[in-house]
Amino acid sequence: MGGVILLASILIWALGYFPREINFSKDYDQLIANTETSISNESERDAAIAQIELEKEVERFEGSYIGKMGHFIEPAIKPLGFDWKMGVSLITGMAAKEIVVSTMGVLYQADANANENSETLVSKLQTHEYHYGDKKGEKVFTPLIAFGFMLFILIYFPCIAAIAAIKKESGGWKWAVFTMAYTTATAYIVSLLVYQIGSLF
Repeated sequence: MGGVILLASILIWALGYFPREINFSKDYDQLIANTETSISNESERDAAIAQIELEKEVERFEGSYIGKMGHFIEPAIKPLGFDWKMGVSLITGMAAKEIVVSTMGVLYQADANANENSETLVSKLQTHEYHYGDKKGEKVFTPLIAFGFMLFILIYFPCIAAIAAIKKESGGWKWAVFTMAYTTATAYIVSLLVYQIGSLF
């Protein structure tokens, strides 16, 4: 099991780390340099620099292979009310579901050490809006979408460790693959029904 888990973790890390050459929309290094000289208060300066670095990391993550995968699957998860960032979180969550929260912390520009109790992450999710498309200006996370998203995470793809255990105990990949497909399909259907039916009220 250890080999499978390690391989999956390395693969997800690589997808989020490469490519390294990203055409950023801003010169973040220059912004940091300007901030260092323009703000005299140390705590305010550190907070401003941390925010710039976080914005840079979000843009870098969006330009990574896993970010592109998130944009690629967005049309498929749009009927669930999910955006590409939620899609990326679901992809990384295949390694371990707790990674979903830390991925969202990065993508939604929350504190780097965000967790499920982080007020920063909670407030970011509550205020985040669509910046493009037919939903521009609308909140990304409504109570209905948040509920559907939580259901999806609870039901879908078991973590890599569980899949490896199923493969080992069953003596082959047949039941492991079935479990991956069945749970993910069930999660999709449940979240789809919740969002589509809930949107009618």
